[in-house]
Amino acid sequence: MTGDSWRERRRALLQGDPDEAERTAEFLDRLGTEDRDDEEIEAEHRASRLAATREYAPDARLDEELQLRLTGPDAEGGALRFQWGDALLQPVEHMVSVAAGTPVQLELTGISAGSTVVHARPVAIASDAAEPAALDTPTASAASTGLGTLTTLLDAVEAERDIREWAPLFDAVEAVSRALSRYALDLGVTWYDAEGHMRRARLTERGRQYVKRLRETKDRDQEIIISGRITEMRESGLVKVKTGTAKNAPAYDVRFEEPDELLRMRPGLGDNVHFRVRFRQQLDSMGIARSTEYTYLGSAAEQTSLPLEP
Repeated sequence: MTGDSWRERRRALLQGDPDEAERTAEFLDRLGTEDRDDEEIEAEHRASRLAATREYAPDARLDEELQLRLTGPDAEGGALRFQWGDALLQPVEHMVSVAAGTPVQLELTGISAGSTVVHARPVAIASDAAEPAALDTPTASAASTGLGTLTTLLDAVEAERDIREWAPLFDAVEAVSRALSRYALDLGVTWYDAEGHMRRARLTERGRQYVKRLRETKDRDQEIIISGRITEMRESGLVKVKTGTAKNAPAYDVRFEEPDELLRMRPGLGDNVHFRVRFRQQLDSMGIARSTEYTYLGSAAEQTSLPLEP
């Protein structure tokens, strides 16, 4: 939807009255082309409404609203398909919660045209509303904090910038990106906060491809020694080695590429072993370890193993 859509709607309403339509057309032509889009106009109306209300109610705040605009070949009718909702709404809520650093519940309030626009708001929590304000200045809600972080991150993704500072958010964004790609949809996120401000961002094909590239992994190998007691063995060639007697002592699953080699060793449960292993991590471009594995290379001289995260 363009920034001139309100003008177009006005013209459409007056099509049955030629004289009024002509006068309106001349008036709109004198106004010139509106260089703001509908979201910017709405944000200005909200800010003006809040300023007017605060003339007699200084503590007034606006209702928060989240708009999700879905665009794509199948989204022109202004309807939300059930499969889109299943694939997108919960992951979006999770993404906002991760960005906020605390659970944020969202609820659907409506769907409108302009491609498919989903309207939502944070669920009001009675305990939060009952708490007195500690400061005169209103604090931002968890949803507003999360959407502020999220829109900044999505802007960085669309610009293909370094996003490692938001690494904890990456998995949540990737889940939404995968869902959008499945249905060939782009996502526009617009957040109207209680103070009359607007934040918005997009996740398009460019951003989704960047997320996909960041998800690609490369191997990082190092050779280490694992010493401990065998607590489990499997015919597939997997041996669990616990490195101490305490309940929380690290334990490692060491895989034998040739299970017959394990059988020839004739180990038993409770035996102390000293394995030389290849410790392999698969790291993505964010530096996040997507998988780890320990592969048996040979026996090692007795020594204390270095502690590693299993």
